[in-house]
Amino acid sequence: MFRTVLLVGIGGFLGSVSRFLIGQGLHRYFDTIFPIGTMTVNIVGSFIIGVIYSMAERGNLVSPEMRMFLAVGFCGGFTTFSSFAFDNLNLLKDSGFLYLSVYVAGSVFLGLLAVYFGTQIHKLF
Repeated sequence: MFRTVLLVGIGGFLGSVSRFLIGQGLHRYFDTIFPIGTMTVNIVGSFIIGVIYSMAERGNLVSPEMRMFLAVGFCGGFTTFSSFAFDNLNLLKDSGFLYLSVYVAGSVFLGLLAVYFGTQIHKLF
């Protein structure tokens, strides 16, 4: 159990640091009020978790420990729906309904699409 907790913690650390660096990089590159970093991370994280669970279901492609490290740890630290909710509130307050609508619809729809494609990627190999 301690080993699993440690793996989840290390994965969470790496996911959180990755989220921070990607968010900062995209914010600097695009210089916009739109939360492109959080949206990008949520979509990429959705794809990654789809791939992980798809590979885990196929048998021994991903060990249970690796699945915990990647899905619970890394993806749990990487994807940020609490930031998503906070960004939504700020968009509603600062920019109105249009940016809020694009952000919510884009994140949810593209996230679902990314999970679907992630679960189908194994069919290419």
